[in-house]
Amino acid sequence: MNKLNIGENLIRLRHNKQITQEQLADFIGVTKASVSKWETGQSTPDIILLPQLATYFDITVDELLGYEPQLGNEQIERIYRELAAGFAENDFEGAMHKSRELVKQYYSCYRFLFQIAVLWLNHVSLAKNQEEQTEIMKSVIDLCNHIISGSQDIGICSNAVVLRSYVNLQLGNISQVIDDLEDTLNPEKLVNQSNNILIQAYMSAGHMQKAAGFAQISMYSHLFSLISSAAMRIRIEGDDFAMCEKTISRIEKIMEVFEVEALHPNSASQFYYQAALYFSSQGEKQKAVRQLQKCSLCLKNLLFLKEMTLHGDDYFNLIELWFKESGLDINAPRDRKLVVEDIKHLYDNPVFAILEKEPDFQKLKKELTEVQ
Repeated sequence: MNKLNIGENLIRLRHNKQITQEQLADFIGVTKASVSKWETGQSTPDIILLPQLATYFDITVDELLGYEPQLGNEQIERIYRELAAGFAENDFEGAMHKSRELVKQYYSCYRFLFQIAVLWLNHVSLAKNQEEQTEIMKSVIDLCNHIISGSQDIGICSNAVVLRSYVNLQLGNISQVIDDLEDTLNPEKLVNQSNNILIQAYMSAGHMQKAAGFAQISMYSHLFSLISSAAMRIRIEGDDFAMCEKTISRIEKIMEVFEVEALHPNSASQFYYQAALYFSSQGEKQKAVRQLQKCSLCLKNLLFLKEMTLHGDDYFNLIELWFKESGLDINAPRDRKLVVEDIKHLYDNPVFAILEKEPDFQKLKKELTEVQ
């Protein structure tokens, strides 16, 4: 992947055309020895010969060289997993170097670049110091800027804007975040009502499975957006105890109806964790522990999955097909080993200090430290 394969390609192309090295040499106007050296990697053809060689085999120069400016979804997924595994094996510098080289090689493959930006962001905490973390986050912003300015794919560009905003938020560039998102996410804009318009268009065109799939993915994404926004509301309006309890109660009912703990244990665990933080901050020990028990159960469900991927169920039965057709990455953004290490320290938050003498809390902490 990191080198041109002209020698191997010439051998394959020549064999497919059923010609000898001498016949190829005669056509190009070089010696048989030159062709032999090309094929064994001892030398490469002069640049002025590349178009002639490509024309002879009826291929592009890129194909002749073995250069692929674009990657397929499966290739992107495989590379992401390999790099994530490198980070998990404590080879941070090696994984960063390899990923940066791949960015140079596939600088026009915007879907791949977006996944690299996500990869860097999800592993930036492994950098050796704050200065290096900041530099990596700035590199994420640079990649997002390149995607936004160069890609013609509206979906990828939109995702890049959101990712850039998240990083700017972490870096304290608040005005940039507001400039990027305030107008785009205005609920009064018609674009935010486009889901149902597209569903109706699919129906009118007779594409009923596409309509059903998009209706499901719309419900799926809005469900988890609702849960995430509710957790944020608890953080924002924490002084209003009645409101927070009502929010927690309502979201728990929604999660029960949609079986969120099985459907998306990560989202469920994050909500329960935020609820536990809230109750603990209010001195409600028993309620906090109950939320942490639910959180722990979700985390166990998450880790017991054969693969930590986005998935549907018997209700959202077209979700995975939609993911596949849309080329969306359904895999966990971080390697399982890193997820396990983070989980082991999840309950070390100082807010839970008031729970330290609670036997059930100690039991939960012990269970997490023993997670494999």
